[in-house]
Amino acid sequence: MRAQVTVKNRRRIALGFAIIALLLIALVFRVAWIQIVDAEELSQKAIDQQTKDTPIEAKRGTIYDRNGKELATSTTCYTLWARPPQIKLKEGKTRPDSEIKAFAGEIAGIIDKDSDEVYENMKKNQALVRIAKYLDKETADKLRKLKISGIELSEDTKRYYPLGNFASQVLGSVNDDNMGRTGIELQYDQYLSGVSGRWVKNTDLLGNELVKGAEEYYEAQDGLNVVMTLDEAIQYYVEKALEKGMKKTKADRIMCLVMDPKTGDVLASATTPGYDPNNATEPLAKDKKKYDKMSADDKNKYLFSLWRNPLVSDTYEPGSTFKLITSSSAIEEKVINDNTTFHCSGSFTVAGVRLHCWTHGAHGTQTIRQAIGNSCNPALAKVASLMGKTRFYKYLDLYGITDKTGIDYPGESGAIVQNIDNVGPVELATIGYGQGISLTPIQLLTAVNAIGNDGVLLQPRYVKALTDSEGKVVESYEPTVVRKVISAATAKKMRSIMQYVVDEGGGGNARIAGYRVGGKTGTANKIDAGTGKYGKYYYSSFIGMAPMDDPKISILVVVDSPKGSYYGSMVAAPIAKDILTDALRYLNVTPKYSSAEKKALQSGYTTVPNVVGKEFSEAAGIIGGKDLKYSRPKSAKNDDEFIVVDQYPKAGTKVKKNSVVYVYKE
Repeated sequence: MRAQVTVKNRRRIALGFAIIALLLIALVFRVAWIQIVDAEELSQKAIDQQTKDTPIEAKRGTIYDRNGKELATSTTCYTLWARPPQIKLKEGKTRPDSEIKAFAGEIAGIIDKDSDEVYENMKKNQALVRIAKYLDKETADKLRKLKISGIELSEDTKRYYPLGNFASQVLGSVNDDNMGRTGIELQYDQYLSGVSGRWVKNTDLLGNELVKGAEEYYEAQDGLNVVMTLDEAIQYYVEKALEKGMKKTKADRIMCLVMDPKTGDVLASATTPGYDPNNATEPLAKDKKKYDKMSADDKNKYLFSLWRNPLVSDTYEPGSTFKLITSSSAIEEKVINDNTTFHCSGSFTVAGVRLHCWTHGAHGTQTIRQAIGNSCNPALAKVASLMGKTRFYKYLDLYGITDKTGIDYPGESGAIVQNIDNVGPVELATIGYGQGISLTPIQLLTAVNAIGNDGVLLQPRYVKALTDSEGKVVESYEPTVVRKVISAATAKKMRSIMQYVVDEGGGGNARIAGYRVGGKTGTANKIDAGTGKYGKYYYSSFIGMAPMDDPKISILVVVDSPKGSYYGSMVAAPIAKDILTDALRYLNVTPKYSSAEKKALQSGYTTVPNVVGKEFSEAAGIIGGKDLKYSRPKSAKNDDEFIVVDQYPKAGTKVKKNSVVYVYKE
């Protein structure tokens, strides 16, 4: 009996030892696991509970115009933080959940957020949680008065655009994290953003700062400033003129670039409608109802279309403005000269395909100067044919048409140019007068700028320098020469032809007395997105520069889908004139009046030009170039084109400036 008891006890004792051994093994394993596997995580939690780590946001750099005017800056604001470990504890005990909810309700009422969202942030298993950004001082002061343990405020910065929608598509905007989202803000984000700092302090287990605790301060490095090539004054003239143009033309949009042809600097860059980068995610007022009904994807597409800079990112068919590229290339190659003549009967046939001039009549026999002045399609088609596609494409390459410009801006598009192997006689002819080729506005104006710069092509740029907080230049970007395209002699000849277009041809609505303005108008059918064919709407444009003896400024105006009159001479040229008039005076370009101009200014009279036999759109340009107004026949609709068969007053008559010339059709 005793033996049996002894055996049973031994078994019990063995089992007890086994259990104890297993417990010891488990304990050892757990300790090892904590020390090896969980060590880093637990160590970090301990540090988090015994340190206060406050982020210090870097101040984003300022964006200036070329003269030091602030276009984008950063203002002081506040960020609200929660430290859940401190919030959960009250005098060493767990704080009641009801009390945390009550705190969340008070905070939510001040910052205008959902109380449940605030509560969830206050309960997270994290050392530091951001509750709200970009709070103003008044809101921050209200939050401080709550004196809630574990709720803190840190000083921050918010992006501010003092001029609202001014140059909005160029400047771009920032996202909620103060990082560049579009435009120059995105392109130069790495320089503008700076480097954030930290303020680390030792605390007790309740999160209270220790009097003699260690403390480390890592100072934030503010971002660099960006100095743009934009001129605030010229940008203002452009935006004012575009707003006026929108009211007059009822266009879908108007785009404008103004540049310095000698440096490649973009002096102004604007597209209507603009948006306010201070509220970049808000739709335009006119689109608000439509926007509210959109899906999330459609809302994003809408906003991106609003932020987009079409001057760099969109292509269009240039129409007759491209004739400057075709003719200058042929002159440089000596394929044509001043004595070369072209005959226009109103239509022409290429490889069995009948093509038409824009005129209802015929230009007859003309020189290249006259042909460009008349914007004659058959003449420029012939020029392209004489060049041949190999030489023609050589100059497309030289002018930078077949490649991107490399402008310092995100999302630049390249031209849509037919592969040379697929170009036949018909395609070559149409490209010669600006149809069947699509390029960006920045590509076209950059190419034409070579004519104003004695044949030298420059890379366009939006930014000229980076500076530090004291205004010291950290990085300077100098004008970049790409290549020589045409000779100085060819460039001079082309400038003379461009001035002829404005003085004597259809570009007269861009003429400014005392300034030698040169240019070319363009009117190109738009491709209908639905059918893929040419539709009923147009791109109406004017490209030019002044003064032609020493160009200081160049301009491209593109009017997208004007309603009523749609010819570039009548729609785009007057807008360009308004901008150039203000800009040339601002740049202190001294007017040089011809004897005839002086006489006209002194007398207040001008001479009526002869427009009989001209297409109405061309006649309107010529009349405008003589400081006169025109009146179309009552039988002609706004968009009707017709041959002028008679006029009153007759050509050569002396009349007061701004008098009306009446034109008649059959």
